[in-house]
Amino acid sequence: MTDVALAAPTDDLTLPAHLDGPELATLIAAKLCHDFISPSGAIMSGLDLLADPTAQDMHDDAIGLITDSARKMVALVQFCRVAFGAATTAERFTADELKGLVEGVTAGGRATIAWHIDVADFGKPQARALVNLAYLTAAALPMGGEAVVSATHDGGRLRLEGRAEGARARLKAEAATGLAGQRLTEGLAGQWIQPYWLWLTVDQAGGALHVEAVEGRVVMTADLPA
Repeated sequence: MTDVALAAPTDDLTLPAHLDGPELATLIAAKLCHDFISPSGAIMSGLDLLADPTAQDMHDDAIGLITDSARKMVALVQFCRVAFGAATTAERFTADELKGLVEGVTAGGRATIAWHIDVADFGKPQARALVNLAYLTAAALPMGGEAVVSATHDGGRLRLEGRAEGARARLKAEAATGLAGQRLTEGLAGQWIQPYWLWLTVDQAGGALHVEAVEGRVVMTADLPA
């Protein structure tokens, strides 16, 4: 079991140095390319089928593949604009908007998401923290289960919690490293960068991230200014 307050490292010299801006941007760009390649490749496959005179009997299948993949691509782009960037004119986001972004990229997965949001709207850092936390909570349930995402105000603080419960609920080693705010020294960077980005978002907003992982349950809690 781990139950760790994942705040910014201070005098612990065993922790590697944090990433600089260019390295962080490179890793995020690599993750986005990885996520986008599947639906974009499927769209191209559908177009190839439509253009193939010997595959006209697969016309309807091709249209379905293009349609589903285009929807997935749009959902990914909309999610990533809030989760990783600031390429939006909105300064605040409603709970329904953020729920829609997460549900768009987790649709078809084995986990179900229950929302308990008692906050009307969110600023950019808080919105970024919520959508990443919710996504990672669902991702902790590769074999299915329930992800419960909540947001509450406590005085001048905002508490976000993602609780994943299922038979195979777990955090990959890379994800645990990222959520601790530590540089990856081994493993897959693609599995590490989004958890690290969540930690960095919370940390730079003046908050703290806590993680508890036991058999069948993973809980991530972010406490940050409202």
